[in-house]
Amino acid sequence: MKIDLEELIKEFSNNLKLNYDLKKKNWFNIGGKTKAFFKADSLKELIRFLKKIQNHEKIFVLGAGSNTLITDKQFNGIVIKLSKNFNNISLLNDEIIIAGSAVNDKSLSDFAMENGLGGFEFLSCIPGTIGGGIKMNAGCFQREFKDILISIQAINKSGEIINIPAKEMNFKYRDSRLSDELIFLSASFKGFKKDKDIIKREIKILKEKKEQAQPTRIKTSGSTFKNPIDQSDKKVWQLIKESVPLEKSFGDASISEKHCNFFVNKGNAKFEDMKQLINFVSESVYKKTGIKLETEIKILE
Repeated sequence: MKIDLEELIKEFSNNLKLNYDLKKKNWFNIGGKTKAFFKADSLKELIRFLKKIQNHEKIFVLGAGSNTLITDKQFNGIVIKLSKNFNNISLLNDEIIIAGSAVNDKSLSDFAMENGLGGFEFLSCIPGTIGGGIKMNAGCFQREFKDILISIQAINKSGEIINIPAKEMNFKYRDSRLSDELIFLSASFKGFKKDKDIIKREIKILKEKKEQAQPTRIKTSGSTFKNPIDQSDKKVWQLIKESVPLEKSFGDASISEKHCNFFVNKGNAKFEDMKQLINFVSESVYKKTGIKLETEIKILE
């Protein structure tokens, strides 16, 4: 069944756009257009939209775009972005926070600090949104989303809302094992009472460590590859450093001088440039070590 997107524009007016440019919607600043782009203003509207397209279109949910590489060709599907109405944070009780999936990780960390709740400090160093963080079980400094998550609320592509307790999720390193069919709406997290000033100091220390080790304020999408924890005791940056000429680049796609698992768009890198660099590094590490790397960034093509 073919969906008439032109007809849907009449119903969803300014929130549905066709042939929409995605280049400015991701940190790499790379990408072409998507067949359709839908910004969901409310849960009610999102349910209505999903029921209209009846799972006949490929869907990609875009958060902050902080770990996404997007094709320069047209994406033959619908990119969904959740509006600021999915950006609410509230306290359920003294130890539990409920946050919408469009909330920035840093905002959740700040909210926890202001309310004297510990356990969320690591989020101050993760770019991206709660939805993306849950999907990939994001983490840093020996902490991950799974360590604070109680449950998530999500919607499937048929428009049905479901609740999933964390204990039913099969979390792995940088993977929640949750279906790609789900769009995350909100989540509940548990912290513990902690002095606000202590939290503030710890966040400052974590941010300083991150600044020293990782490139910031440039066109990059964070860690390119996952650490191969089942195959090696070495970190992925060590494997790259030992296997790859770090000055190697394809067009404007290059390896960061500060952290070799961060790839950078130095100007006008194309999707194929970045893809070539990813493949080159992956193949070089495999030839040298026999280890197959898995990308941490999401590639939309």
